[in-house]
Amino acid sequence: MLKELIELIKIHFKEFFREPGIIFWAILFPILMAWGLGTAFTKKGELIRTVAYVEQANTDSDNGPSFITALLSKTKVNENGLFTATFGNDKLGITTYKFVPSNWDEAIIKLKRGEVNLILDHRKDSLEYHFDPLNPEAQLAYLQLHGLINQQDLSNDEASIQPLTQIGTRYIDFLVPGLMALNVMMSCMWGIGYSLIDKRMKKLLRRMVATPMRKSSFLIAQFISRVTLSGLEAVLLVVFTMLYFDIEIQGNIGALILLFVSGNMAFTGIAILVSSRTSNTQVGNGLINAVVMPMMILSGVFFSYRNFPDWTVSIIEKFPLTLLADNLRSIFIEGAGLAQVLVPTVILAGLGVITFSVGLRIYKWY
Repeated sequence: MLKELIELIKIHFKEFFREPGIIFWAILFPILMAWGLGTAFTKKGELIRTVAYVEQANTDSDNGPSFITALLSKTKVNENGLFTATFGNDKLGITTYKFVPSNWDEAIIKLKRGEVNLILDHRKDSLEYHFDPLNPEAQLAYLQLHGLINQQDLSNDEASIQPLTQIGTRYIDFLVPGLMALNVMMSCMWGIGYSLIDKRMKKLLRRMVATPMRKSSFLIAQFISRVTLSGLEAVLLVVFTMLYFDIEIQGNIGALILLFVSGNMAFTGIAILVSSRTSNTQVGNGLINAVVMPMMILSGVFFSYRNFPDWTVSIIEKFPLTLLADNLRSIFIEGAGLAQVLVPTVILAGLGVITFSVGLRIYKWY
């Protein structure tokens, strides 16, 4: 049985490395995603935001818009002739607002297109702010500009601003464990689930079960090869972010490895169960997406799922991807050990054993 298992694992590795595109998407793409998102949300830089303003028709253009003349110490004219205002400091970061003159219809079109997220309307005696109150960037722009216009620039109160410097408080520290969990799910669901459906459609599974091969050995080899490749992906991702972003693993490495393996067990079992019957790749694509998409969106990979309505949080917390991502984060940024992640590790491993057993029992080999 051992020799049979080794040969099957070799086959899976050869299939994987035969396709350079798979290597890019499985290994390099997560690193590029971590670099892009980490740079965007972690590296300090000057933000430039555009605001549309609508003025009265008889505004004296030589003196500038009337609401900007109230900010003479804060505004200047850039090389394009647009008025700009700067908010912030070294602690908060610098945000520069460009005020683009528009009529009302043009301003609404710019807002719909995402070119601006706030409109300043000074066609009446008082200044009005138009924006989506559910858009956090628009909310921030409103608070900053309202403070500037009313001479209440809170960013000047530097003594009360104390940026966090504790390890694990940056966005990249939140992101990397989530990406690790997402890679496990995507690797298993597409690398195992879709691959098995494709083999069934091409009649390859029929040929393999005609050989003296144990069916369980074939599926176990899928798990072993996939957890090895997922481990390689995770190591490269963590090493890159350690070198580039100075992230640290504060918890127990042994607990991290056990949790990682149990996550692979869970999603391998789910992938085998999902792919156990259909021989149509289009149906299989739909089934896999039905599992993957809700968890990718809801499980807090990129942003906290606590932002969803309270009644959904208790449901989201029970998703396998949520269990994996949350507990990987607890090891990375909270210093958790085996005792803290033992229960979710057992749950994920148990889920994998159950779904693997059911999938093997009902599996359609031809």
